[in-house]
Amino acid sequence: MKKKCPIEYTLSIISGKWKILILKELSSGPLRYGELIKSLTAISSKVLVDQLRELEKDGIINREIFPEVPPRVEYSLTERGSSIFIIFVEMRKWGLDNSSSDEVECNFCKKCIPYINTLK
Repeated sequence: MKKKCPIEYTLSIISGKWKILILKELSSGPLRYGELIKSLTAISSKVLVDQLRELEKDGIINREIFPEVPPRVEYSLTERGSSIFIIFVEMRKWGLDNSSSDEVECNFCKKCIPYINTLK
């Protein structure tokens, strides 16, 4: 079996439009499925379910089922999933540094703040 380049491996884990946005939403804490679908307004239910399953399979998120009626399911970042935010912080910095002021603006959603503070 041919080994992958580390960049290729990382991209295989987080590739696709929705995975990065799902991780961004989960960075502020555990969320239920309904909360995720509301915050990612353009995603279909099928795509969200597929992306969540892939992220769980790759050990990036945790799916916890609470034994209640009706059952409650929460998604959260694993330790491995949280470690990927170093990349996102650099992507934010690059986007702010390499765009004109009319293209990009940090709206201070504060979701990346805990990760920015760990790098100072």
